[in-house]
Amino acid sequence: MSTTVSGQGPDRPELQKAIEELVESGFVGVQLRVNDEQGEWVGSAGVRELGQSAKPLTNGHFRTGSTTKNFVATSVLMLVAEGRIGLDAPADDYLPEFGLDRRITVRMLLQHTSGIFNHTGELYEDGTIVLGVPWQGKEWVENRFKTYLPEELVRLSLSKPARFAPGTGWSYANTNYVLARLVIEKVTGRSFTEELQRLILGPLGMTGTVAPGTSPEIPEPHNHSYYRYEDAGQERTVDVTRQNPSWVGAGGDMISTTKDLHTYFSALMSGRLLPAEMLAEMRTPEATVGYGLGVFAQETDSGTVFHHNGATMGSAALMYGTPDGSRTLTAGMTWVDDADLAIAPAFQAAQQRFVDEVFSGKLGR
Repeated sequence: MSTTVSGQGPDRPELQKAIEELVESGFVGVQLRVNDEQGEWVGSAGVRELGQSAKPLTNGHFRTGSTTKNFVATSVLMLVAEGRIGLDAPADDYLPEFGLDRRITVRMLLQHTSGIFNHTGELYEDGTIVLGVPWQGKEWVENRFKTYLPEELVRLSLSKPARFAPGTGWSYANTNYVLARLVIEKVTGRSFTEELQRLILGPLGMTGTVAPGTSPEIPEPHNHSYYRYEDAGQERTVDVTRQNPSWVGAGGDMISTTKDLHTYFSALMSGRLLPAEMLAEMRTPEATVGYGLGVFAQETDSGTVFHHNGATMGSAALMYGTPDGSRTLTAGMTWVDDADLAIAPAFQAAQQRFVDEVFSGKLGR
């Protein structure tokens, strides 16, 4: 194992220890950035590639998974502020080709209250699993460069029964964000990549963030992601750093860096991207799990923290911030993924450890 530490501010041995323990729990590489009243701390642990000794990057590119949703939600709300999208307008007004339930509003897409079936599959309360597009095991590995069109994902979802009547429940569905991104493209007549550049990346000077669409490429430099699966009774591990993320689409396809995520989330939380009333809408959580419009609200001993983390095949992002944006934690992690999501407990433990460490003052103080 190797660990690098750099950045302004005093040494933060408790943060270094936390990321080293993450590697010991099964992660291949971890890169962490903390910005707070002590300054900026940047560190890494693990390796860039399995079987190699190169130290992991501290600002390499990584796939952000569902952290993508927050970028999509912010883009929608910026267009609402421009008067181009109605937050409580029927999504069907913008996307009539799908025949969506007229009760489903743009707000419901962003808050996961539409009731639409999740195109990546659903787990029902009684334990029933209904599959969507393949994203596990040998089948996903062999089709990891396949292109899915957003319209294809939406039509798959709409071919399944709704989870509940629009606005009467909460259920996390990647398809909500596929639809939200399509709304952006319909009202602007431009690709999401172009609007993202106009609205967020350009104004904030973010150069490490990409909405790749169907491209399997990830910009250099980057750590490597892996997937473990069974094939004819043999366990195989394959490098899945290159993969076509269109199977998840706007639900989780973006690529970023810890520096860009910090730049973005501190700007968002401090009110530099959205008007005050739009930021308030984003931060107002529904009652089930505390999900606002593309962001989670989490209560800590020191107050509310907002976040949207994400994970995809062998790669994950953490993005946390205080309400004023003065304190942020951003991270990129890579590991050997599998169909059983074996890393999930360690991932959940890591999230809580970091919140305790950076936002609650429970550890190392």
